[in-house]
Amino acid sequence: MGFPTTTRFELTLFVVGRTGSSLRAEGQLRSLCEALVPGAYDLRVVDVDEEPELAEQEQIVLTPTVVRSMPLPAVRVVGDLSDDERTAAALGLPTPFQSRIERLRDER
Repeated sequence: MGFPTTTRFELTLFVVGRTGSSLRAEGQLRSLCEALVPGAYDLRVVDVDEEPELAEQEQIVLTPTVVRSMPLPAVRVVGDLSDDERTAAALGLPTPFQSRIERLRDER
């Protein structure tokens, strides 16, 4: 699934507390977004202990969970986010390979 290069990604990362694993998940996600969609994403980090109503509204059962609310359709990724390739694919983030293909198509 490829999105236009002007697509803006809206992501919410749900974590519990500011633990080592929560900070790692946030760092992994920020690094991935900076590498693949620099300046084209908004990331909100929600501590479910501080905002339990939002976690309930979004039906968050496990953390960390990333919800991509835009572009539609919304998707969720659950886990430590340590596998960049799988996380990018699950969130629909463009990879360098996809970007090259899109540039070649645009040149035609």
